[in-house]
Amino acid sequence: MRSPLPLAVAGWLIAGSLATATGVAVIGLLGESLTSSAHRPLSAAEIDEALAAATPAAAIHPTAVTAHPTPDATHPTAATHPASAAPADPSERSGLISTEGGTAIARCGKGLVTLRAWSPAQGFQTKDVDRGPDRRVRVEFESEETEVKIEVWCSPSGFPVHTVDD
Repeated sequence: MRSPLPLAVAGWLIAGSLATATGVAVIGLLGESLTSSAHRPLSAAEIDEALAAATPAAAIHPTAVTAHPTPDATHPTAATHPASAAPADPSERSGLISTEGGTAIARCGKGLVTLRAWSPAQGFQTKDVDRGPDRRVRVEFESEETEVKIEVWCSPSGFPVHTVDD
């Protein structure tokens, strides 16, 4: 009488070969959509290029980096750049704040500031947020070694200004 073991091994080898061949065929058909550039992170240069294409030139204001900005109508804030999306109310002005700990978007309107969004940098997490609307708002990011606090308020000209403590 013959042992069933060789027959079982042969069956498993055939089943494994068929499964592998089917998997290779499916990946070959779908491979382009799985490995295309649409599924990879964008580089900093690609992000800058996309933002420049989406941002009207009139919305870009060069700014200087200072700890305590002197507000005036031509230079909105210290290290704050107006956001590309125009606010619904033309008297509202937005700014992007970038720090080692993360970024925040603030909007000033009717003398009050609101944190519209914030995102910790890699290695950081959001510790505390006071999003407003209020006269002053803040967000705190922390890592194992560093704590970064951003405080934001509105300048007399209506632009978000901020300080960063780290």
